[in-house]
Amino acid sequence: MEKLSALSHLFLTHFLHSFSTSMVTPAMTDAFMSALCPGEDECSLAIYLSGLQKTIIGLGTLVTMPLIGNMSDKYGRKALLTVPMSLIIVPSAILAYSRTRNFFYAYYVVRTLMAMVCEGSVQCLALAYVADNVPESRRASTFGILSGIASSAFVCGNLSTRFLSTSSTFQVSALVAIAALVYMRFFLQESIIDEQISTPILTYKGNGKGKGKANAACFAHEIPSKNVQVFKSAPSLEDMLCLLKSSVTLSQAAVVAFFYSLAEVGLHASLMYYLKAQFHFSKDQFAVLMVISGIAGTVSQLVIMPLLTPALGEARLLAVGLFFTCVHVFLYSIAWTFWVPYVASMFSLLFVFSQPCMRSIVSKQVGSCEQGKAQGCISGISSFANVISPLVFSPLTALFLSERAPFPFPGFSIMCVGFASMIAFIQSLMMRTAPPIANQKVVNSNYVDA
Repeated sequence: MEKLSALSHLFLTHFLHSFSTSMVTPAMTDAFMSALCPGEDECSLAIYLSGLQKTIIGLGTLVTMPLIGNMSDKYGRKALLTVPMSLIIVPSAILAYSRTRNFFYAYYVVRTLMAMVCEGSVQCLALAYVADNVPESRRASTFGILSGIASSAFVCGNLSTRFLSTSSTFQVSALVAIAALVYMRFFLQESIIDEQISTPILTYKGNGKGKGKANAACFAHEIPSKNVQVFKSAPSLEDMLCLLKSSVTLSQAAVVAFFYSLAEVGLHASLMYYLKAQFHFSKDQFAVLMVISGIAGTVSQLVIMPLLTPALGEARLLAVGLFFTCVHVFLYSIAWTFWVPYVASMFSLLFVFSQPCMRSIVSKQVGSCEQGKAQGCISGISSFANVISPLVFSPLTALFLSERAPFPFPGFSIMCVGFASMIAFIQSLMMRTAPPIANQKVVNSNYVDA
């Protein structure tokens, strides 16, 4: 019951945080456009600045995500959650005060710097928190519920945006972010016991043989039956490669994560500007589109996924989700009238399986004391894709939405996004999940029945 109470506090914290961040999403395109190109439906400068921001954020999170995940194994999930949930308040507060050009540029700089630490870190730490408290047999379903909570917050946030003015949207977002931080600090319990927090991040015993352990070559100073602290500060590239080599399944999941994130970020960087240029979508139309997608995703993750996971398994459900990711992206790219994007957004009912299934597969390849490290490693790989994606897709989107397009196909950049998601789908078909490792690195197990 204590663990269930801890999860309920985590779910509410994650809901409030996701609500705060998602409600500003529909308004951001209008904020960019009104500050940079007032009165216009197409603005290459806004597309390039948005893509540049995502690239810089991706470079930052490439370093910070593995570090935050790794530090949470040592210092606790709650302590590390405090950092991104505090920083995320500042950008919304700036636009809540004013959205003139000068304040917009101030927001742009602050948001870029803060997001280098905040972007995706709350989700990464929440996944590690769930893995601390839920047994392996129920982990995929619980990850799905966590994603469903985020989707429901996404729906509520976008519905609220539909009925709020732009200035009120940013004001409410900042207030909800403060409420999420206060609630987390007062009610969320630490999921790692004191003995684990005080021990080295990575312990090693034996000769390096066995499932889930890194190869012997990865440890420069092996001392049998003694603790070896490999990650003394920020994890290096060699450390991450060492972790990925410890499991074929983990390395395959990393490839899927890279191309999935490449497609996801590419779609987000292109879609709203594409819809605004093609069908004159505004904040309200974006909100409706996101509400449809969010409702479908919430129902799927809270109701359908818990039923399908035991029957199909995580690997097959991952492939199903990635297949329908391809379908919905390709449908966006060839949209011939304004209602087609609404139909495409309904495929969220099926493509939302991808992220929780992939994260669950990853969590089962490491011990309980390495959940933050593993989730941070995958998030870091996703962040590397976040660097590359805007560099490729933002210029492509700006080119094909302009009069200089080499041929008349406004959705060409989105179709290229679809090809990236197709690579992730093909890799998922080749994935063979290894049996979960025994929880052999920590004496006191956190796994309890949910």
